[in-house]
Amino acid sequence: MVGMTQPIAFDNSYARLGPGFYTRTAPTPVPGPALIAVNEGLARRLGIDPDWLRGPQGLAMVAGNAAPPGAEPIAQAYAGHQFGGLSPQLGDGRAVLLGEVVAPDGARFDLQLKGSGPTPFSRRGDGRSWLGPVLREYAVSEFMAAAGVPTTRALAAALTGETVWREAPLPGAVLTRVASSHIRVGTFEFFAIRGDVDRLRALAEHVIDRHYPEAQSPMQLLERVVAAQAETIAQWMALGFIHGVMNTDNMAVSGETIDYGPCAFMDGFHPDRVFSSIDRAGRYAWSEQPHVAVWNLAQLASCLLPLMGDADAAVPQATRIVHGFPALYDAAWLRRFGAKLGLAQPTEADRALVERLLALMAAQQADFTRVFRGLATGAARDEFRDPAPFDAWAQDWQARSPDLGLAAGASPVRIPRNHRIQQAIDAGFEGDFAPFHRLVAAVTQPFDDRPDWADLADPPAPGQEVRVTYCGT
Repeated sequence: MVGMTQPIAFDNSYARLGPGFYTRTAPTPVPGPALIAVNEGLARRLGIDPDWLRGPQGLAMVAGNAAPPGAEPIAQAYAGHQFGGLSPQLGDGRAVLLGEVVAPDGARFDLQLKGSGPTPFSRRGDGRSWLGPVLREYAVSEFMAAAGVPTTRALAAALTGETVWREAPLPGAVLTRVASSHIRVGTFEFFAIRGDVDRLRALAEHVIDRHYPEAQSPMQLLERVVAAQAETIAQWMALGFIHGVMNTDNMAVSGETIDYGPCAFMDGFHPDRVFSSIDRAGRYAWSEQPHVAVWNLAQLASCLLPLMGDADAAVPQATRIVHGFPALYDAAWLRRFGAKLGLAQPTEADRALVERLLALMAAQQADFTRVFRGLATGAARDEFRDPAPFDAWAQDWQARSPDLGLAAGASPVRIPRNHRIQQAIDAGFEGDFAPFHRLVAAVTQPFDDRPDWADLADPPAPGQEVRVTYCGT
């Protein structure tokens, strides 16, 4: 790969963990790179000049045609439970970690190319991404960041000039993804199932140093990860977000939302809503996400047990920590949904108030985002075909003297709705990225009620509904 002169402050601590954690793998160059988008604010956060990123050297980096000085491209190894079944070796099959960027304030971030070509973990795949998943992940992850949800982020998106073959020929693209790390529950599983205690210990120490420096032991590490995931999942639920593929290889130990594959936001609400084409049994439905999180965290606990000393003492303690997730999650859930109702200090009695509203919404398929935003604006009643049950509920809600300003600040005006993402993808196929840029601009200011973006807050019209979403592979 051709060298470049632009300095990026790399310090590749994961690469220093040594063989077994990854394979050294360079991105595969592409014939016709062309920028789709550059995230200026995130670039500055990382200490990268956005103008350089838009220039020929920056384009060469984000397309995978050239690595900047200090980068050490690797494909990370990990395992994972996929829909409950263990796959002992997965790994980065279509992604390459260029290295870790140290931002001006000392914060550390992974810089990864997604869709950058085959790696030793590709399992006969082409390692590429097509345009649709790149645009979807860019828009959704940047919305999540703007809404305050811990998440990976999108630094850039680029076309490759290649055709990617799935069910049909599709335009190829690459996403430049930023994360506090890409270490997953499945990363721990990779070493635990091999009985590699030395690397398991090195990984745990690395995660403690990188994410939870206050943790003094693997047991405390588990405690911190459980708490972080409880907060993140509660935020998903409060936005009507469905991840779609909560396998253990898609759960980051940092607590960040990662791997936006067949993800979606609900329009009409129902707790059992599923969008992912591969989730035929509803394992990862909206209502199941907290339960799956507990299951995934139990797998992490099992991996960490060899590092916890005497098993007779460690097993019950680790079990208590994992079983502590529901209480942490319930408290975060009540706080998030209470704020959406304008209640700064919701009580347990308010939980029933929230659940009654959700039941009314499910019964009438009322729009999730518009109902909660409507509580702040006085328009929620309009979202119900039969408003009488809502009126009865609203009397009890008003008796709690809600703060409508708090409600507005907790409920976005607009989300990256499935049909709007699809429209942006369809336009991108024709070389028109204006709808994509407009969507990203709007959803990264999700609480601003701007008239020029009013249409993006609308639910899909008949015939526009997107009922199924797909993995990028």
